[in-house]
This record gives sequence, structure tokens and C-alpha cells, in this order.
Amino acid sequence: MTTGEPTTRHGRLRELTEEYRELAVRLEQGGGPAKIQKQHDQGKLTARERIGRLLDPDTPWLEIGLLVAYDRYDGQAPGAGVVTGVGMVAGRHVVIVANDATVKAGSWWPETIKKMLRAQEVAMRERIPIIYLVDSAGVNLPYQEGVFPGQYGAARIFYYNSLMRRFLHVPQISAVMGPCVAGGAYLPALSDVIFMVEGTSFMGLGGPNLVKGATGQKVDGEMLGGAVTHTAVSAVAHYRAHDDPDCIERIRKYVERLPGPVHGLGGGNRGAVRPPARPPAELYDLLPPDHRMAYDMHDVLQCLLDGGDFDEFQPDIAEEMLCGHGTIEGFQVAVIANQRGLIRKPGETPRVGGIVYTESAEKVAYFIDTASRERIPLLFVQDVSGFMVGPEAEHSGIIRAGAMFVEAMAAAVGPKLVLTVNHASGAGYYAMAGQGFDPDFIFSLPTGRMGVMEGESAITAVFGERVRDPEVAGAVEKMRADYEHNLDAKYAAARGFVDAIVVPEEIRTMLAFALGAVQYYRGPHLGAFVLPPIDYVTS
Repeated sequence: MTTGEPTTRHGRLRELTEEYRELAVRLEQGGGPAKIQKQHDQGKLTARERIGRLLDPDTPWLEIGLLVAYDRYDGQAPGAGVVTGVGMVAGRHVVIVANDATVKAGSWWPETIKKMLRAQEVAMRERIPIIYLVDSAGVNLPYQEGVFPGQYGAARIFYYNSLMRRFLHVPQISAVMGPCVAGGAYLPALSDVIFMVEGTSFMGLGGPNLVKGATGQKVDGEMLGGAVTHTAVSAVAHYRAHDDPDCIERIRKYVERLPGPVHGLGGGNRGAVRPPARPPAELYDLLPPDHRMAYDMHDVLQCLLDGGDFDEFQPDIAEEMLCGHGTIEGFQVAVIANQRGLIRKPGETPRVGGIVYTESAEKVAYFIDTASRERIPLLFVQDVSGFMVGPEAEHSGIIRAGAMFVEAMAAAVGPKLVLTVNHASGAGYYAMAGQGFDPDFIFSLPTGRMGVMEGESAITAVFGERVRDPEVAGAVEKMRADYEHNLDAKYAAARGFVDAIVVPEEIRTMLAFALGAVQYYRGPHLGAFVLPPIDYVTS
């Protein structure tokens, strides 16, 4: 937020949204106009142009990880050189992973691996096809220590390839549309089918230079590992396309003939689509300019739910936590949301909204258990500052109740979606389906703030009574500035803590599209994936 200028009554969300939109437009340019032109000069489309042709017209594109690594490497790695997301191809949801060759020739940074693994996990959890559009020079060698080794290094991509192919039966389609070298060649090799493009694609464990250095042989790339070689000689690839548009069209036809899921193409028990009671753009006025100020979460839900209809569960019990049912573009959801403001009831101590108390934890745990049995997707609308502390809370059994809340959420077998409105703090963030509990999709408004606690609380915890001491004033201000920077939604998105930042005008579209994606797999949505029962004799 710009300093030195007055803040309008409801300007915070609008200002942060404008900042995000400007950043998103810049990041979508990848390596910039010159690199885009270079891609065209090579007879190739860019990653985003390929995705645009692949998607069904006028359908949503849920991009995952647009901001990842944008604030690292001196800005040289927008999107970590790979575009990932969920889109609609031939009438069904698919995951797409497309190397962006305008960014360091599509090479793999440490964050590239993180984005690709996240995309694979979405495909595995939802049991939807995944399409790889490969155009990569391989590992970015100066950063190999963050790419190659470790449990979640590049090897895990191939592990996931193998599980999808052997046990999960998730269709994997690879199109080699540029270079695909070294270990990266195993990604298409472990897919179900491989498309290659004449004249522009290469696939090999080593390129011509490496071959010359290792064996002394001089060989050109086309003969070594071009489209003709792998479709007519080695039989490694299966289909040969004339150019990028031809390849994209052939992929679309391949997806079109895949069997549809038993429960319909992302339909589930979808009802009639109705507009919300309030336009989502009203969120700009509903959310206060200061994240610490009160507002009514019911008003927010009226911008999200069809007709604003919210069938609230136990509305007079633990009013700081809202539970209830509604629909978003016809998809059923069980909503858990934090109410903000001071909550007063006659004869009782007032409760602070955004805080989880013993009674509210027990209420939510019961509600989640019921929704899990009914297989209704859970939508957590986060604006949580944590669990209540103090003698009264401890004596009421807040630890036990909090554990019940966390366990019910973690063990819920239905899909889980998260939308962060403002705060996502402390153990309350965990209980409200934080990233460590593998929710299916995580969204944040530009106003989202994720951290163990707010900056002022942290300053008090660290400096105590010395907080106003002139001797520590510099340290206090530095800590305050650091917290403001680290709590920003863009900071979280840059590190993959959220899948996407969504602006008010797009929020219902993205939530509904995600709800469509989670309908395909009716089994348990636990962890990155759940293996089916395995017959060790026949497998």
C-alpha cells in the first residue's frame, strides 16, 4: 500500500487488487516481447499460446502458481519458467503443465519442480488427465542443488508419473514441442502417449554437444532425437505432428475420446445455477480498509453463494464460527467461515470474532464429520487469528477441542477448498485447512495475510515491555516492516503457499470451476493421492 496517502474507507482490497493485476499482466509476458518473438521465429508458439489453443473456447483457466518465484533471482524467473493450471479440454477438466521457453529456455529452477509436483498432485487427487507441453533445456545448472537431489527433487516427478500410470489410472499425455533433454526425457517416456513436432522437437538423454564430449561422435539433433527418429526409428514416441497447431489439435482429439468419469464430466450433483444475492464486486466495499476492523461474514457469503442462501447450522451456538450449506453455481458446499467483530450475548463474556473458542471448535468438528459422511465438499473461508488463550480457555479444554477440530478436518474424506479473506494466523490457520493438510485448492483474496501471528503481536512477544524503548526502536520498526512484507498475499503466492490469488470479480468463477474439478473422484480426498487396493499378484 502506498504510504503517505490517505486510505479511503474501503480502499484496501481495491488497491491491493490493482497491484496484483499489474503484476499478473507482467508475469504473463514470461521472458518478454523479445523472447516471445524468438519463439515465433523458431516456428513455435509460446507456452500460453499453446494453452490458449488447447482449452475449450470461453471456459475458465485456473492458473496455479502464477506468482511463484517472481520476487527471486532478480526477477529472471517469472513463473519459474513453467505455466501450470486446470482448464477444460474437450468438455472435461484437465491439468496442464507447459514449459515456458521464453524464460531461460524453459529450464528447471528449484521452484519449477515445486510447481510441477503441485500440478501432478492435483491430477492425482482429482483423477483427471494431465497434459505436459514440453519445451525445456533441462536443469538450470547453477541451481541444480535445489532441483536434482532430495525427497522432493526432480525424481519425485517421475515417481508420480509412475504411480499415475501403474496404479491411479490417470491419463498422462506428453507433447514434446521443443527440447527435452537428459533426465527430463523420462517425463514423456513415463506418460501414456507422446506427440512430437517435426523440425522443432528433440528428445534425448544427451544433446549433440554432450554426445560429442562423451563419445567423440558428431551428430545433429534431428538424427539423434528428432520427431522422425523417435516415431519411425526408436518407436519411443507415438504420434508426429507437422507443427504446433497440428499437435494441439491432435491432443484435443485424443482427450475427446477418453472415457468420461462415471459421475459425469465434473457434474456431480449439480443443481441450477443462480446468481449471488450481492455482486462479488461489492466485496470491495464490504471489507474494511484495516484488516483489524470488523465486518459481517454473512455479507461476504452473500457474494459467494447462489442466491445468498446460507442454511446455517446452529446459528445461535458459538457465533464466532459460521457453519452451513449453500451452493456455488449449482455445486453443493458445506461452508466453515470465521465471523469477525465483537460477539455479545446476554449474561456471557463477549467473544472476539476470528478467534476459535472451545465451543466453536466442538461445533465445527461435528459439522465437518457430518459433511464428510455426506461427501459434500468443504469450503473454508478463512479470516482467523488463532485459538483463544488464557485461564478460562485452558480450563474449558481448548486443547482437546482444538485437536477434535483439527482431526475432523484432516480426516474428512470429501474435497476441501480454502479461501483466505484476511487473516490466516496461528493454529487457527491449521484448523481451517491450512496447506499442510492437503486441501484440494487454496485461494486467497489480495488482502490475505498468512503468518504465525500478526506483526504487532509478534513485536509484543519479542520485545515485551521494551517495545517503546528508544534503544530498540530501530529493531521494532524493522520487524514491523518485515512482517508487513512477509504477510502479504503476493509473498505467500510467490512461495506456493496458495494456488492462486483471486480478485472479487473472478471469485465465484474460480470456486465453481474448482468444485467441478473435485467431482470426478468420489473416493477419499486424503493427502496428495490415495492408492487403490493393490493386488500384488497381478500388479
